Amino acid sequence: MTVLHSADFFPAGNFSIAVEPRVPQQAFPEHHHDFCEIVLVEQGSGIHVFNGQPQTLSAGSVCFIRDHDRHLYEQTSNLCLTNVLYRGANAFRFLSGLQDLLPDSDASAQWRVNQRVMQQGLALVSAMKPEGCWSLERQAQQEQLFLQLLLLLRDAARNLHGDDQEARLHRLLEWLAEHYSEEVCWEALADRFSLSLRTLHRQMKQQTGHTPQRYLNRLRLLQARHLLRHSEMRITDIAFHCGFGDSNHFSTLFRREFGCAPRTERQQMA
Repeated sequence: MTVLHSADFFPAGNFSIAVEPRVPQQAFPEHHHDFCEIVLVEQGSGIHVFNGQPQTLSAGSVCFIRDHDRHLYEQTSNLCLTNVLYRGANAFRFLSGLQDLLPDSDASAQWRVNQRVMQQGLALVSAMKPEGCWSLERQAQQEQLFLQLLLLLRDAARNLHGDDQEARLHRLLEWLAEHYSEEVCWEALADRFSLSLRTLHRQMKQQTGHTPQRYLNRLRLLQARHLLRHSEMRITDIAFHCGFGDSNHFSTLFRREFGCAPRTERQQMA
């Protein structure tokens, strides 16, 4: 597994933070690093496999990677992101107690914010980039901006209860992430989240890069691949467990998504 080292990314001096834009982010194999990072997704889509668990990425996604986490990117499409690297919650000179503001479990290691907040966050990150030689004052300013960024993201992620279309769509995406295996009627789901069906299709395509059904199939297929790799369940049972009513249809979609049959995927892992 690839290991990324802070010496290759952080500037000389005592800066606690480095900024690494990836425009675009290409597929990248599983790796970990001796630093932590916050990943801000500005646009595009992709799959982020975090400690073996697949997650979908789209505009507004915010990921928190700790120094002991394993992750990779795959099936990226115009995925533009910015990595805010930091040496650890206890490595700041002027800040303490940051650990209480960061996600405390694998389940909460990805947040979602709206595009207004994303642009505000990226502006803070731009001002955070180390420039020139290190100085005590510059490090203090950088750490202050980092705290502002973290508070902005935390507040936005915890308060996605607005009544605008983007907030309602984000709640819909969160619902799909939890209920992907259930039978979905898009008309009923649009009504549930107070969106017109036309708006739901347009906004999902804009946010995720996929039509609603394609996005739902991707959620189901990612979970199916995870179960193929990490469980003893029969392939037919996995298909039904992940929301596919027909195992042959599941195999066809799986091959189209990942380039191999479900059985081949399991054999490769074995």
